Order: sequence, then C-alpha cells, then structure tokens
Amino acid sequence: MGGFSFQPAEFAKWATALALAKFLSGLNRPDLKKALGVSLAIIGIPVFIMILLQRETGVALVFGAMVLVLYREGLVAGWILLVGLASVLMMVFGIKYGEIRLILFFCMAGIGFSRFLFIRKKTMRQILFTLAALTYFGGIMFVAGYAVSKMPDHQAGRIKVWLGLPVSQEIQDRYGYNTKQSLIAIGSGGMEGKGYLDGTQTKFRFVPEQETDFIFCTVGEEWGFIGSTAVVLLYSMLIIRIIVLSERQRSDFTRIYGYAVAGIFLFHLLVNVGMTIGILPVIGIPLPFFSYGGSSLISFTILLAIFVKLDSQRLLILR
Repeated sequence: MGGFSFQPAEFAKWATALALAKFLSGLNRPDLKKALGVSLAIIGIPVFIMILLQRETGVALVFGAMVLVLYREGLVAGWILLVGLASVLMMVFGIKYGEIRLILFFCMAGIGFSRFLFIRKKTMRQILFTLAALTYFGGIMFVAGYAVSKMPDHQAGRIKVWLGLPVSQEIQDRYGYNTKQSLIAIGSGGMEGKGYLDGTQTKFRFVPEQETDFIFCTVGEEWGFIGSTAVVLLYSMLIIRIIVLSERQRSDFTRIYGYAVAGIFLFHLLVNVGMTIGILPVIGIPLPFFSYGGSSLISFTILLAIFVKLDSQRLLILR
C-alpha cells in the first residue's frame, strides 16, 4: 500500500489472542467444558482457514499455540495433549516408514492387546477402547503418506527431505539446501564462534534467508554454542516471566491473554530454532524480535505491549 508492504496474518496473532481472552473470560466456570467447541468454531478455525487460504501455512500453524491457553483454563485435558503428540508421531512413522506400515501396525496391535495382561477386569469397555485406539492411530499412520502426496510440491518436498526419504537430487538441492547450509554454519561456529561478522557461511551469503527465518544460524556461527545457548535462555526467561505475570493477574481476561502471548512466543522459538538445526521441517516463521521484518516486529511489539499495559493496571481495574 503506497510502496509499503505488510503481512496481515501477523496482526491476526494478537487480535485472535484478544478475542479468545474476551470470550473465555466472560464464561462461567460450569460452562467451560462447552466452550471448547465454541472457541474453535468461532475464533480458532475461521482464522486458521483464512490465513491458510493466503498460503501462510507457517503462520496458520502458530495458532496451535493457543492450546496452552485452553489447557490452562481446563478446556483441554492432559490426556488430549498426549493423544495429539502420539498422533503426530504416528504421522511421522507413517510417512517415514511407509513400506513397513503394516508391520508397525501389527506391533501396535500386539502392544495394545498385551495391556490386558496387566488389567484385572477385562471388560468389553476395555476391548472397545483398545480397538478404537488401534483404529485411530493405525488410520493416521496409513493416511499420512497419502496426505503428503496431495500436498503442494514445496511442502511435500520439505517434509521428505526432513525425514531423509529417497528423493531426487533436484528436490534435495531445492528444499534441503537451506537446512544443510544452516547446519554447516552452526557446526562451524564451535563452542565460542568465529566472532561478530566473521562467519564465512553467513558473510558470503551461503545461507538464504539468514536475516529472517534462518537468523539463528548466524548466531550459531558467529557466537558459537555459548551464544546460541544464551539466546535460547533469554527467550526462555521471557516466556517464563510472562507466565509468572499471567498467574498473578486478578482478572481472567489478562491471565488468558498472557498465556496466549507465552504460547505464541514459545511456538516461534521452538519451531524457528528447530528448523534451523534440522530437527523440524522448514515452516518459515521468524524468531521474535530477532528476525528482520517489519510486520512481524510490529506484531510482536503490539502483542507484548498490550500485556505489559494490562499487567501495569492489574491493581487498578478488574477486566
């Protein structure tokens, strides 16, 4: 607009956090269990779909961080989080070991039915529960490979390269180059790094997107393991501080919003650092207050500034 470009999806982060906080804070405690579906149907899913239609898959996945809010408010039980984590693992196994999925399924079945050896009452309910779990996780494992084949080429290529699946050299060079060069840069930094602006991989532009999505590799190469650890610790202290401040709030609105802020920062930290060191697929989201980008910087500033302002007034007003 007028020579100035911005990313609307970035501003949806703090707007969604405010909307979720406003909605959940206005509910009575007995209604919290019913609020999960409403929260997702009215606030979470529509925003996710709108951003996904803009081909901003990485930003859309950030809204998964709101599960921290739902867990804190009692809308999502701990076992649901475990099921979600197990589902992701089954998807990875289904894609990585597609040729032996049937063997893996029978191994799961053996483990599932072996639990009966440790159950005193072998009721029909237990049998149905085991069958349902096997059907669910087995279905995810078998469908995962098909789902990847239907993804856009750049997303499927990134996942295949990340999992080390056999791909052509063209796909390897196209979708694995960034991560490979990032790993070289971080590894060459050693313990103390090469020094400020002395990193060869970053200085000579071997690493694409080193100012934005892959900026953490610059830290690793120039400041080494010590500098990288210091950056991660600083982010961890910030997130923990936000959670501590959220817990001391007198109003539900501020507490819920604070947890949304902490969840968003935590997701960005884990995914950005994870994809830079190769343990997560390349998604393309910035490191807060570190990556270059006007929209993300403004969005993170607003996100944190609102919480700081609400916290400063915690003793004056009850929102």
